[in-house]
Amino acid sequence: MFRFSIMGAGHIANKFCDSVRRIDDAEVVAVASRTGRAKDFALVNGVPEYFDSYSEMLEVVKPDCVYVAATSNAHYELSKLCIESGVPVLCEKAMFLNSKNAKEVFAIAENKGVFAMEAMWSRFLPAIVKAREWIRAGRIGEPIYATAAIGFKAEEDPNNRYYCKALGGGAAFDLTVYDYEILTFLIDRPAEVVSAHAVKTDDGVDLTDHILLNFTKNGCRDCLAVCESTLLAKLDEKIVIYGSSGKLEIPRPHFATDCYLYDANFELMDSFKDNVTENGFVYETEEVIRCIKSGKIESETVPHSLTIACAEMFDELLA
Repeated sequence: MFRFSIMGAGHIANKFCDSVRRIDDAEVVAVASRTGRAKDFALVNGVPEYFDSYSEMLEVVKPDCVYVAATSNAHYELSKLCIESGVPVLCEKAMFLNSKNAKEVFAIAENKGVFAMEAMWSRFLPAIVKAREWIRAGRIGEPIYATAAIGFKAEEDPNNRYYCKALGGGAAFDLTVYDYEILTFLIDRPAEVVSAHAVKTDDGVDLTDHILLNFTKNGCRDCLAVCESTLLAKLDEKIVIYGSSGKLEIPRPHFATDCYLYDANFELMDSFKDNVTENGFVYETEEVIRCIKSGKIESETVPHSLTIACAEMFDELLA
C-alpha cells in the first residue's frame, strides 16, 4: 500500500482523503494538526493514527508522502520540514507565498532527491486536458488573446483565511494562482508578466487582482492574456482563448467539467463533457504515486519551474 499522511485537518483534507479511498493500493494512515482537530478528523475519515505534532507524525509514521492541507502561511515551513526529513510532499496551492521560499525548498528537494509538487489539481482535469489537446492540434489556429476570470464574494471577516494576512489571505494565493497555472498549461509557451495590479486592504491583503501576461514563442505571434480575480464579487468564471481561426471556452476552469470549441464565426464545432469524474483530486493523487514509485523528484504536469514562476508573479503583484 502507498501510505499518505496529512498535515492539516480542514475541509480540503476531507476531499483528499476521499480521493485516496478511490485509488487501489493507497491509503491515508495518519493526520496531524496543531489546532486539536486531528482526532475528530481521524474518526470521521477512518484514519488510524492522529497527532498534534507534525514532526512527531513524520518520525513515528514515516509515510510515503505527506499532503499539506494547512493554510497558505504554513506551506513553506511544512513542505521544508517534510523534505528535510526525506519525505515526499504534495502541498496545496499556493505552495509558496514568494519566489525566495519556492527556490529554497525546491533546491533542497533536488539536492536530497525528494519528490515535491504543488497540488494544482485543475491541470489534471479531463476537460482541461481535452482543451489543451485541441489547442495543440491547431483547432483554434494560433492563440492570439485570452482571458481568465475567477471570483466570488468572501465574507469580510479579518479573521478568516481570505482576509487574514497572517493566514496567507488574499485573492492571489486562493484564486489568481488558478488563472496563471491553468492558462500557462493551456497555451504552453513562456509567459512574461507585463503588468500586475491589486486592490488591497490597509494591511496589504489583495482583494482584486489584474494581471497582463504575454506568451511568446519563436515563429508565432505573441499572445496577450488577462488574468482577473476578486474576493469582492461573483464573476462570470471562465477561460476564453481566442485563436486565429476560432475560440475555446472553459466555464469554471478551476473545477472544469466542460469545454467548448467554436469556429471563427463563433459557431459551435465541438464540445466535451466530463461525466466520469466524482472527485477531481484523484488525478493529481495518482500522479504523485506514479512519480514517487518511478523515482522522480517532480511532475512533468506541475513542475517546480511552474510553481517558481507563479511565485515570481506573486512577488510582482504584491510588491
